[in-house]
Amino acid sequence: MTDESSTTDNTPDIATETATESNKPATSGTRKSSAKPARSRSREFALQALYQHIVGRNEASDIDLFTRDLSGFHKADSAHYDALLYGCIEQANSLDALIAPKLDRNFAEISPVEHAIMWIGVYEMQHCLDVPWRVVLNECIELAKDFGGTDGHKYVNALLGGLAPELRSAEVQADRQSGRAK
Repeated sequence: MTDESSTTDNTPDIATETATESNKPATSGTRKSSAKPARSRSREFALQALYQHIVGRNEASDIDLFTRDLSGFHKADSAHYDALLYGCIEQANSLDALIAPKLDRNFAEISPVEHAIMWIGVYEMQHCLDVPWRVVLNECIELAKDFGGTDGHKYVNALLGGLAPELRSAEVQADRQSGRAK
């Protein structure tokens, strides 16, 4: 993904997104819809679209047309949504190849919601280097809390937390040395 700070849209930059994440109360399970950054909204719409792809095996272009008509899409970062939707679908096999060794069960036993969230997290860690790994992790945990099963967020956290040192080794190591990550 390219440096989005050079784009001309009104997308909040990563500093804004990171600040929003760090100011969020720790006990909060969800954010009010009006308080969500455009990137968070794009992840939600991408999750819904990827769910349609996983469950219905629908074509990305058909899903995209449907999703763009949903209420609130105009408030999402459409470029980030596009990258997540098309990138995850195009790279589904390679994303699954990274995820599978960390699973304690086969993909058939994983909820399609959690599966899609894992795709989003792994894709962002690989391709959206402007988004800090801790933001990717937190955003995916929030998606799982909002849309996944009862303890799905714990599973997503463990999986993505286990992959982060492989996918963002220098960044994770720097955070560990500074005390910002365990």
